[in-house]
Amino acid sequence: MGNSSAEFTFVLHGLTDTKTNIHMYFGFGLVFYIVTVLVNLLLIMTVILDKTLHEPMYLFICSLFVNGICGASAFYPNILADLLSDTHVISYTACLTQMCVIYSYVLYEFTCLTVMAYDRYVAICKPLEYLCIMTHQKVIKLLTCICLFSITESLIGAALTIRLPLCGNDIDKLYCSNWEVVKLSCTDVTVNNVYGYILIFSHISQGMFIILSYIHIIRVSLQSKAGRVKFMQTCLPHLITLMNFSVSIIFDVMYSRYGKSQGLQAMRNILGIEYLVVPPLLNPIIYGINLSHIRQQFLKMFRHKLEAVRQS
Repeated sequence: MGNSSAEFTFVLHGLTDTKTNIHMYFGFGLVFYIVTVLVNLLLIMTVILDKTLHEPMYLFICSLFVNGICGASAFYPNILADLLSDTHVISYTACLTQMCVIYSYVLYEFTCLTVMAYDRYVAICKPLEYLCIMTHQKVIKLLTCICLFSITESLIGAALTIRLPLCGNDIDKLYCSNWEVVKLSCTDVTVNNVYGYILIFSHISQGMFIILSYIHIIRVSLQSKAGRVKFMQTCLPHLITLMNFSVSIIFDVMYSRYGKSQGLQAMRNILGIEYLVVPPLLNPIIYGINLSHIRQQFLKMFRHKLEAVRQS
């Protein structure tokens, strides 16, 4: 089966077992999407408008909020449309686009969390050198590199997939993913497989860097009460975000590559969407609650807007 035709479509089987309560799922999905976008947008505006939050840590956090909106927007609109449709299909071009955006989101999230671990390491282990090391120019360069790195990795994976002729169009997920499309190929996929393992090992290296960074951070933090407080306020939210995201990604990758195709569809759906649904909603809640500076500035801005509305 060729994949060059404009009529070629994939059939998404993630909703095959969902025959009842469709409107309830749609309602929950729509509410989750709206809340995710609004909460992230509000915190993005808080960081942008308040110059006291233009510090490296808050800029990295703000970039997570932006990335969360991108990840949620790559998933929710299509699944909401599918919930109201009798046919769950997606065109070849739309599938590749969704695949690229979701993979860019995943790669950006993990790489940004790695850079944030470095930022916390410098802040806690080398506080006197922090302002000299984490300059505004360096932060901009790091954010640019994270963006280019994630997009490039995603596009290379897509380019390797596009060249493959396909012998099927059935995808057992709620959305398009690279490996699910690769498995439909009629030819040898060794190159795609090798590239996938290269990505896995590169991100394992990032994980090792994070672990080593936190070994040093915890060791220094335990030496003083102020260090322990700083760790709880700034590092604990980062660790919660990292653990939630990493564990869900690992389970999804392992299940996609080595799981049984006869497994429960509901379990496959949960494993496949957790990192697309939870982090974009959890990150602003974690950072908004735990980082008092963001919380105070957000409430301050909200009160000012409320007073302006009342006076008008």
